[in-house]
Amino acid sequence: MRLANLDGRAAVIAGDSAVDVAEASGGRFSADPQAAFADWDGFRDWAASADPARGKPFAPEELGPPVPRPAQVFAIGVNYAAHASEAGYPPDSTPVTFTKFPSCLAGPVCEVELPTGTVDWEVEMVLAVSREAVRIRREDAWDHVAGLMAGQDLSERTSQLAGARPQFSLAKSFPGFGPTGPWLVTPDEFDDPSDLAISCSLSGATMQSARTSAMIYDVPELLVRLSRVCRLFPGDLVFTGTPAGVGNARSPKRFLRPGEVLVSELEGVGRLTQRFTAAPDGA
Repeated sequence: MRLANLDGRAAVIAGDSAVDVAEASGGRFSADPQAAFADWDGFRDWAASADPARGKPFAPEELGPPVPRPAQVFAIGVNYAAHASEAGYPPDSTPVTFTKFPSCLAGPVCEVELPTGTVDWEVEMVLAVSREAVRIRREDAWDHVAGLMAGQDLSERTSQLAGARPQFSLAKSFPGFGPTGPWLVTPDEFDDPSDLAISCSLSGATMQSARTSAMIYDVPELLVRLSRVCRLFPGDLVFTGTPAGVGNARSPKRFLRPGEVLVSELEGVGRLTQRFTAAPDGA
């Protein structure tokens, strides 16, 4: 099942068309995409039988973030060995964890204003939590995953690295710095949800390319460790980390420029497309 946010309304994607959830369910389920997580199992079961004939065509530009208002957004740093090496961070005994504030979330196709000349790309697989939980067991972890999305952890490196201590969360939460989508895909849609190709390209040139099976801490391990500390809620998001190839680690460093287009892809899910604009004079 594929859950989308189409002009602010929950929709199930069937091929090239979208079935409006509230209309097709006769009001059983809300038009609000976030509300699907209140009864995720019931919603998923209903969506599996939704009639594709009720679908209508749509444009990618009409899509918003599939999970628009998560209670919590967890973001994992240095979760691929090659990226840890290029960034100068040896893999730690515990995942580096921070947040992206939910106001930065955006849909899969959008324009993003560059606040400085040092904004970097970080393609990531993003998961949504399906049910409330603490102390998840590893063998049960995938049962707590509602679905997967492509994501970008856009990062403004000047403010991130300006002080004696990094400002990860603020530097990664400017408007539009958390594009996700194009829709949320349930794990049963994949042959192996733990091994997906992930990549991004900038104006046609490949910047990052890896497989999610190369993560140091896989999805079950992340959920086990996060849930030992935090109570997880339905609809929470986890940005699971980025592979090697970020601009800040290149020589010379390479950052996003106005007019450039960034395309991010996750196998079996789809792509994100961001076009970048300059900040207004004096901003």
